[in-house]
Amino acid sequence: MDLGLQDKRVLITGATRGIGRATARAFAAEGAKVAITYNSSADEAQNVVKELGGSERAIAVQCTLGDPASIKAAVEHVEGAWGGVDVVVANAQSFSWVNPDELPAFENLPVDEWFPQLRDNVEGHMLTVRHALGGMRARGWGRIVLLSSVTADHGSPGSEIYSAAKAALHGFARGLAWTRDGVLANVVSPGGTLTESLQAVDPAIIEKSAQEAPSGRLATADDVARVIVFLCSEANGNVNGEIVRTAGGR
Repeated sequence: MDLGLQDKRVLITGATRGIGRATARAFAAEGAKVAITYNSSADEAQNVVKELGGSERAIAVQCTLGDPASIKAAVEHVEGAWGGVDVVVANAQSFSWVNPDELPAFENLPVDEWFPQLRDNVEGHMLTVRHALGGMRARGWGRIVLLSSVTADHGSPGSEIYSAAKAALHGFARGLAWTRDGVLANVVSPGGTLTESLQAVDPAIIEKSAQEAPSGRLATADDVARVIVFLCSEANGNVNGEIVRTAGGR
């Protein structure tokens, strides 16, 4: 199947590792030009650029989700380098896995600890899309994928803020679905995915998560990447405003 991605200009936030990096590789394999953002790991980002074919096919730009000016500058940098952005994959997130037994009860969580997660995981994605959307409209074609999580559906201990932020993206995508002008927006919602960070967790937790999925296994980053690339391609003619889960049926 020809996905029609040759020389499409793709911006993937938070793509130095995990699902973001796998997605960058998948787009590059389809002939797309790929821009990735990173927060602090500049050297790692440059390694990804090399992996994707070097500076003629990929660029890396610093971007901090909680900093609106940084987001605007990152999108403008990519547009200036390539003349526009055709695809946005809002993958970056603010989340650190913590043993739920070590977390305070929600009613004891200081309110000022809510806002960074909410701003990064909701406003950060919204601003990224906002700065790229006008160009998509003007060109009459664009694809947007927002990365959520199945915790938005069924929660998990200690995930109140993170789950709320991810659920907000579902509503955002439903609103974006009315953009028209050739722009399609969707959510991809992974469950536990075998990325570098998850593999550093207790193997017993990984095995338990795998057995809770109807498929009997966890997704790999490449599994998720293939779904994202299809939704962002010419082959996707009318899937719009949908939440596509990649959690093995969970």
